[in-house]
Parts: sequence; C-alpha cells; structure tokens
Amino acid sequence: MGETHVVTGGERVRGYELAMPVRFRGLTRREGLLWRGPAGWAEWSPFLDYSGAELLPWLRAADEAADQGWPAPLRGAVPVNCTVPAVGPAQAHAIVARAVAGWGCGTAKVKVAERGQSLADDLARCEAVRDALGPVGRLRVDANGGWDVDAAETAVRALDRFELEYVEQPCPSVEDLAALRVRLARTGRPVPVAADESIRRVEDPYRVAALEAADVAVLKVAPLGGVRAALEVADRIGLPVVVSSAVETSVGLAAGVALAAALPELPYACGLGTTSLLDGDVVTDPLVPVDGALPVRAVAVDEERLARHRMDPSDEESWLHRLEETRALAVASPGRAPEASRG
Repeated sequence: MGETHVVTGGERVRGYELAMPVRFRGLTRREGLLWRGPAGWAEWSPFLDYSGAELLPWLRAADEAADQGWPAPLRGAVPVNCTVPAVGPAQAHAIVARAVAGWGCGTAKVKVAERGQSLADDLARCEAVRDALGPVGRLRVDANGGWDVDAAETAVRALDRFELEYVEQPCPSVEDLAALRVRLARTGRPVPVAADESIRRVEDPYRVAALEAADVAVLKVAPLGGVRAALEVADRIGLPVVVSSAVETSVGLAAGVALAAALPELPYACGLGTTSLLDGDVVTDPLVPVDGALPVRAVAVDEERLARHRMDPSDEESWLHRLEETRALAVASPGRAPEASRG
C-alpha cells in the first residue's frame, strides 16, 4: 500500500476482508478499512453499492471513533440478541442453541420475508427458534421491508403464534408501517413494529415519530454519522431504541456498544452479537457475548489477525481511492448538516 494513504495523525490505513459462512442480506463477505487515531481504532466499511454523499456519515462515524472517542457509558454491559439468517429450521435451531448455551443469549432475531422463500419457510424457521429459545426467550423477526401491508398483516398474525417481541421493518415505507400498526391494533394483539431502514434516511427519523409509524427505533452508528449523532436521533425521535450493527468487525461493533451504553434507557436486547456472522475477526479480544451481554470496552487490532484477513492489494487500492474521494467530498461541503444513509 502506498505511504500516501494516511488519515489524521499519519496512521496508515489498512483493509480487511472476512468471509461470511452463511449468506446474510445478500452478503458473502465483509470488507472495509481500519486505522488508529488518538482516541482509538476506527472502521470504515460502507457497503459497496453506496457512493457519494451516502458515504459521508460512515466517514464521520469512523473519524469520531479515531479522533474523539465516545461519550461516557451509563452501563458496563449491553444485552444482545443472536441473529438467525434465512436458513432452514435445523440450522436455525442449531444457531440459537449455540447462542443460548455458549453466550447466554435469551433473545433471537430471525430473518423473514427472504426473496425466493415463503411464509411457510418463515414459520418453520421461527418454530425451530422458539423451540431452541424455550418458552421464556424473546423472539423478534426482521423482514427488511419485504412485505406490503396485506402480506405483512397476514405474516405477523401467523408468526405471532410464537409470541413475537416485535416485527422489524415489515414494510418498506413509513406510511405502510403506520397503516400496519393500525391494522395490528385491531386484532387485539398489537405486535409492536420496529423501524430500521425507515430511520436511516435524512428526513425519515422524525416522520416515523410524526406518523406514529413505529413502537421501536432501530439505530446503527455508522449510517447515522457516529455515536453522538445517533444519540441525538434517539433523543429527538422519542421511541425506545434498539442498537444494531452493520455486520462490522469488533472495531466497528465497539461503536454500537458505545451508543447502547450511553443511552439513558435500554429496554431491549441489542442487535450487536453479530461477530458470529463473520469467519474471524481482526482484534486481540473479539466482542463476544458473555451471559447474554457484550462488555463496554475498547478494542485493539491484532496485527497477526489482520495479516491473516488482509484485503487483496488491488481491492485495497480501490477502497483507499474510495476513502480519498469521500474525504475530498467532505472537505468540499464542510457546512453540510449531518445526515443518515442506508445501512
């Protein structure tokens, strides 16, 4: 890598690449850039289909981690859920059983509404997860906006036989979320609705609240521009918050833990137990749940692990060029207000 590729303080930027053993939201590998600043390690890993202004919040979040650090925590550990991709019931059961036995997790988030699959597939997966969790475990589902209002109402009613904690982003638009909440309220068992994708756009966080479109807000640090920016969104939106990851390494994950630790209230387990989705990590002591929670602590890159998962040089050059373009865009628009991006 050329020595011209530096960030504030002269720290070299290095790329990582990690395989994902199970496809999750269309991904089979995760990659990004890492560097260290005066406050600690930073990760910049916006997904490859993002460009231009969409990359700026991710850069602000990385610079915050490297240069400023995060607000003082209000708690020493953050409860987390395990995550179940759109796999078959046997594999889903095994994932949750391992998380319960090994991590002490009592909450599972299950991917549903996967393209090419049916409601029957979702029901089988959730039945297996409920069996692995036991009767007192909490089960939530995430549709990633995969249903229209009619399909969402049908699916949520069917899936609620497994006693859903909430349904995350069942429909793509804020208006549809609001309509679905009204319909579910009429059933006598109004399953709470969580907004995820609907919050990670510039104007949407406050429309979600204004239209009463959700009961829960799912926040991710990088797409919202950093821990402090996400705390502001949480304060202004006025909903209970679940902090979730963008499937980063433990470097990026530490920012999500910092956000969850700084929230005044944390009523739900957070979607930060995602290192299991990656085939390895880059830090000395990865952030893995213990007794159902992640500790609030700093992480440090392990040089041997990073060397093992180092990005291909040609890919690294492409990522470095992408970073330089984003920094140039940030300099060209210094007065631009913080904004959210897709996550």
